[in-house]
Amino acid sequence: MKKTVTILWASLILTLISFPLQVCAQEISDYQQCLIESTKKADGNLTLNQVRQRCLLEQYQPEPMQSAEISTQEPYEISQDPVANRLKLVQHQPEPNQDTEISTEGPYEISQDPVANRLKRDKQNKNQPFTLMVHKPNYFMPFSYNASGIDSTLFQEQFDNPNLAIDDIEAQFQISIKTPLAVGLLKDKVDLYAAYTNQSFWQVYNDASAPFREINHEPELWLQVRNDWRFFGFNNKLNMIGIVHQSNGRSKVLSRGWNRIFANFIFSRNNLALSFKPWYRISESIRFDDNPDITDYFGHYELSATYKYGNHSFYVMSRNNIESFFSKGALKICWSFPLGSYPYVKGYIQYFNGYGENLIDYNQHSNTVGIGILLTDFL
Repeated sequence: MKKTVTILWASLILTLISFPLQVCAQEISDYQQCLIESTKKADGNLTLNQVRQRCLLEQYQPEPMQSAEISTQEPYEISQDPVANRLKLVQHQPEPNQDTEISTEGPYEISQDPVANRLKRDKQNKNQPFTLMVHKPNYFMPFSYNASGIDSTLFQEQFDNPNLAIDDIEAQFQISIKTPLAVGLLKDKVDLYAAYTNQSFWQVYNDASAPFREINHEPELWLQVRNDWRFFGFNNKLNMIGIVHQSNGRSKVLSRGWNRIFANFIFSRNNLALSFKPWYRISESIRFDDNPDITDYFGHYELSATYKYGNHSFYVMSRNNIESFFSKGALKICWSFPLGSYPYVKGYIQYFNGYGENLIDYNQHSNTVGIGILLTDFL
C-alpha cells in the first residue's frame, strides 16, 4: 500500500508541475484539489488512472461528494477502458441547444442570462485535459446566393484563364473551436485561450471543378477576465484582450492577410448580449502587404448583439458603418431556430450586406443570403 501511495504522490507532483501557469495562481482548480484529497485517502486497490477519471467525473455531479472515502461503485463505476469512461462523462453533459430547459438542480444554475450560461458551460469543460470547445458558431449552408454577383477578374488573372467564371451560388461553412491553455489564474478570474476558425466558400455547383473559392484561416490567442460589473442595467460579464491572425493562404493577386491586437467587452441583460470589439491593425511593410487599405473596409471595431427567445437566437453585427459614413460598412443578420424536437442541430438563415464578407471580397460589395443548419449557436 505504501508503494502505491508513493507512486500516486509522485504522479500528482508531476501533474502539478506540468501546469506551471495554474500553479502560479493563488487558488488551485477543483480538479487539482480533488487529486490531492483523493490521493491522501486512496486505498491500495485504486490505480492512478481511476483517481484521475473519478476527479473528472466528480465535477459533473449535482451534489458534492458526501463521503471522504473513494468508491469505485457510486455514483460511477470506473473502469480501465478510457472509451467507456468518456461515454459515461458525456452522458452527464447538458443537452445541446436546451439552455432554457435544463434543470436548475444540475451541475450549474441556469439563468435567463445567455452569457452567464455560456460561461458556466465553459467552466464545466475547461478543466478536462485536451478539451476542444465551441468558439464562434459552427454551421453549414449548402445554399448561399450573392445578389451583387461575385467578381471573377482576380481568379481569371491568377489562373491565366479569361473564360473562368465564378458562380453567384455556392455553399458556405464555418468551423470554430477553442481550447484553454491556462485556467483559474489570479483568484480564478483569468483564463488563457487559443482558438481557430475556418470560414470556407465552396463553389460546389460550379461545373468546372467545384473549387473552394475562398478559405479564411483565423488563429487567435487571448486572455479573458470574468467579472460582474454593472452599467446602466447591463452586466459586464467578460472582457478579453488578445492577438489574431487572419489570412487565406493564397499567393500572388489572391493573397490576403492581416494581424490585429483586439479587445472584446461583453455585456448582458436578461436574454440580450452585447459585444463591443475594437482592434488595432499591426502594420506591415509595403512590400509584403497584400491589402494595405483593408481597414478602410473592415474599420477598427464591430458591434454585435445576440437575443435568445426560447430556442431561437437572433444575431446582428454592424462593422465600419459609422467610420465610413455608411459607404463601406457591413451588416450581418442571423436567425437560428429549432428543427422540430431534434436537439442537436438548428435551422440557420444568414444575411450579409456590405464589404468584407471574406478576405478576398474585402473591397467588393456583397449582398448574400444563405440557408442551412447550425451545429453550435452564438451563445
